[in-house]
Amino acid sequence: MYREFFGLSGKPFQLSPDARFFYPSKEHKRALSFLQYGLGQGDGFIVITGDVGTGKTTLVQTLLADLDAKDTVVANIVTTQLKEDDLLTLVAFQFGLRPTGGKAMLLRDLEQYFLHRARENKRVLLIVDEAQNLPPQSVEELRMLSNFQHQGRPLVQVFLLGQEEFRATLLSEGFEQLRQRIIATYHLNPLDAAETRTYIEHRLNLVGWHSDPAFTEQAFEQIFSFTQGVPRRINNLCDRTMLYAFLEELHEVDGEVVRLVADEIGNEFMGADLDKPKTPAQVPDAPVQPLESMARMMFDKANVQQRLASLERAVDTLGHGLKDELGDIRTLLMELVREVKEQRAKVSELSRRKRAS
Repeated sequence: MYREFFGLSGKPFQLSPDARFFYPSKEHKRALSFLQYGLGQGDGFIVITGDVGTGKTTLVQTLLADLDAKDTVVANIVTTQLKEDDLLTLVAFQFGLRPTGGKAMLLRDLEQYFLHRARENKRVLLIVDEAQNLPPQSVEELRMLSNFQHQGRPLVQVFLLGQEEFRATLLSEGFEQLRQRIIATYHLNPLDAAETRTYIEHRLNLVGWHSDPAFTEQAFEQIFSFTQGVPRRINNLCDRTMLYAFLEELHEVDGEVVRLVADEIGNEFMGADLDKPKTPAQVPDAPVQPLESMARMMFDKANVQQRLASLERAVDTLGHGLKDELGDIRTLLMELVREVKEQRAKVSELSRRKRAS
């Protein structure tokens, strides 16, 4: 929705992982080097851990984008709360197999599939996301897949992506054999303050940003303070900030704008584990709480953002000849802007009356 207003060619802060927006921070470049080394070995397990939203999936997508699709077969498992037999069945389905027998037949079919790909000189990769949710026995079943070999080399290489607690799982008793087969591992940390700024500018520049809106130094400082450098949190906050700037017809984003947007979001996107900076002005007494609730309701995800998103999707699908429909959408948008401004004025008036009393 704000793309047209600011002259952008795309949405800079989308939440879904996209290798096109990969930002090579010092952490991500180092992790990518480890992955490339492990991939070059063609052996064992590669483990990437990190907190939620630090970019593990985007990192692996970036690695895979450099591979020749004709020489690589990739299966991606994203549902991991499965028992061992169910996990193996899902792996088989992801590789295009349709197992009909018991576990022995399932393992035989997988081995035969991997062997055929090896004889075609194709690399087979299995990516398991959210690995911290795997039951211990399921992790052991994945290790057993590495026993399938051809001419002394494993037939499949496994990437395990998980949150920090998965490291504790790997270090626990009973995982010694798996640890011995891990050839590359890295833990992703959040961005620092300087990288947070360049990360934001990097994503904006990829969609044709020409400093509209301009971000002040204080804005970048506030974004880092509220997000602690976690890329997904940065995307959440910046996306809502761009939306706010569009609604208010702003061409500069300062620290106060970022603070206001972060207050409106509250814990909706930022996560209950993130304590935002508190100042006396930001910690209201109990009687003021209804005003804060009203402000958050104005930008509730189910209220305004979903309506804007649906309009944006409609605009994206319009053909060049549907000018009348485009005009209708713009009219709806202006009505929405007016509605939001009226609600904001009501909140301001209630706040003024509260202070006066």
